[in-house]
Amino acid sequence: MTWIPYALGTVVALAAADFCIKLASGRLSNSVGILLYGSCTFLTGVVWVLLDRIRGVKLYAHPAGILAAAGVGIAFSAVTIGLYITFGAGAPISLASPLVRLGGLLVASMAGILLLHEPLTMRYIIGMVLAFSGVALIITR
Repeated sequence: MTWIPYALGTVVALAAADFCIKLASGRLSNSVGILLYGSCTFLTGVVWVLLDRIRGVKLYAHPAGILAAAGVGIAFSAVTIGLYITFGAGAPISLASPLVRLGGLLVASMAGILLLHEPLTMRYIIGMVLAFSGVALIITR
């Protein structure tokens, strides 16, 4: 399980992103916010590709991978726009962020089971019920 430290770092980055969107909403138009988000992700990608090229890492792109990566970009752009609108409408980060993140977790988990045929165990079902209950408790506080 060498992936856990990476996942924990991603948790921190995701929380920081939500927090920064909350701070930015209402202080710039949503379109400017998504432009800045896109610019930062584009520059990060360019730097990463250049570093890989310098280090001699083989760069490749299969059509299915290109389509899936474009889907990631579109989806995260929609998430960012949705968060700007949600927070701009006055939603507290302590409610909206858990709803979005845990709701996304539930939908992604179901997609893994239904579309990718990942295993469904009793332990998983209990975890999903607890996660769903957690979302309900958080948003109805």
